[in-house]
Parts: sequence; structure tokens; C-alpha cells
Amino acid sequence: MPRRTKRLPEKLYASTVSWEGWVFQVLSSAIGVRWLDLHPTTSEALEQKLGARIVPDDQQNERALAEIHAYLRGELRQFTIPVDLRGTEFQCDVWNTIAKLPYGQTTSYGQLANVIGRPKATRAVGQATGANPVPIIIPCHRVIGSSGGLIGFGGGLPLKERLLGLERGTLSL
Repeated sequence: MPRRTKRLPEKLYASTVSWEGWVFQVLSSAIGVRWLDLHPTTSEALEQKLGARIVPDDQQNERALAEIHAYLRGELRQFTIPVDLRGTEFQCDVWNTIAKLPYGQTTSYGQLANVIGRPKATRAVGQATGANPVPIIIPCHRVIGSSGGLIGFGGGLPLKERLLGLERGTLSL
């Protein structure tokens, strides 16, 4: 009878980014950035959430860190680093559409629903946007309410406002 081998959890490489009082954790697989945590979450909690083993490794994340820092300095408008997205087909459609939003411009959840051909799925688009595993890289902060107000961002509305201010060249803290 064949022996079953226990599958080891996938290894994710972790690095930390600090910016204007916010601390982000970048987690990458061998394929690309898998997770950008906008909260001070412990490695243990992230390991449990993602079912992975997390090891510190700035060298593995060198390109991602360089692009994130360049973006936060206002020097990068479009990310080119690979991402390792894990989600449903619908979520990936939403995330890929968000990734195409131009720097400094916003759209609403309803407009996103129309773009992906699901005009009645505004709420589902909001949920998929909220599940974005790599915010900032896939710029879900550019998605706003239909009234133009800032709503829903995993990193909190002050960070959303600051990122939009960065892209628009305005001071908004």
C-alpha cells in the first residue's frame, strides 16, 4: 500500500514596509506577491489565515519592495511586479479590472460591475474588492461609492484618503 506523505505548507517570503506611520507586510510566493497586509498582523495569524509557512526574506521581495517604495514616493504609477492571485473567477475578474484603473482616477463599485458585464452585481463587486489580497498593487483604494464618497477599504479610510491624495498630488492627511 502506498504511503501518504504529509504535504508541507507553502513557503511565503515576508518583508515589512513602513510609510508615514503605516506598516505593511508583503508576502510573496515563488510566483509573485500573494498578500499585502495593511495591518500589524502577526506572522502566526497570517500563517494560519493563508495556510502557509512565513519566513522573513527581503531579498526574495527585493523587486516588490522597490516598486512599493517607488509608488509611495510618487515615482511609480503602474506596478509591474508579478502577483500570485488566489480567488474565484469572479473575484479575479474584479481584481484584474481594478488593476487597469488609471493612476489618480477613481471609479465606483457600480461602474466596475458594468465594466465586468454584471451591472446588478454591485454588492458582489464590493465584496470582491474587499477581498483583494494585494491592495495598493491592485489599487482598490481607487474604488469609491456612487456618491463620490470614500467607503470601504481594508486599510481604513485615512489610508485610502492618503493614497488617493498621493496619486492626485494633494496633501490629505
